[in-house]
Amino acid sequence: MTTLQTLRYLVFGVLCALAPALLQAQPAPRTRAQALQALTQPAPPTRLAGVQRLGEIGTMPDADRLVAMLRDDDAKVRLYASVSMWQIWSRSGDRAVDVMYQRGIDQMEAGDLPEAVATFSAIIRRKPAFAEAWNKRATLFYMMGLMEQSLQDCDQVIKRNRNHFGALSGYGQIYLDQGDLARAATYFERALAINPNLPGAATLLLQIRERLQAQRDKTV
Repeated sequence: MTTLQTLRYLVFGVLCALAPALLQAQPAPRTRAQALQALTQPAPPTRLAGVQRLGEIGTMPDADRLVAMLRDDDAKVRLYASVSMWQIWSRSGDRAVDVMYQRGIDQMEAGDLPEAVATFSAIIRRKPAFAEAWNKRATLFYMMGLMEQSLQDCDQVIKRNRNHFGALSGYGQIYLDQGDLARAATYFERALAINPNLPGAATLLLQIRERLQAQRDKTV
């Protein structure tokens, strides 16, 4: 082997060793179009960067595109797809409404539930198309034991965001609390059909199915 051939083999070997690092070192997507393109790339770090960028700048249609990423081969991509969907859902597109929304979140975290309900109700009156305001109020009603009001708000969430696995899980939890096991199972199944990475919902669904089977066995 000549000296030149040896050098070529050495260079080729170095490039092969560096290939994974080079893939990961590609520039992070900056624009929405670049982020969407990154979702289709073979390297998991590139897909992850696209998912994370959409969480920062994506629009509601992008949240729907992230549904497919909830079944990605890479665990980090699946995790951050869920996180990014929540980030997108939490942006109203109106800066003043987003300020009100954050106030409502702060009130929820402080345990000021009636005040938080008032805040999210004001958001709903101002921007009824903002599904996440309905979802937060549904959560508050559940926390306050107002199940029918919570279910009604969940209806409004799903009308505006059919992929809201959080609201679907909320239905399931309410119906489970009410003892309607069949309906609870249906909603947990719908939530998991969208996002299979919900261990709590999966565990509850398994328990519900076992209870339903036990009930059927008793009737035989």
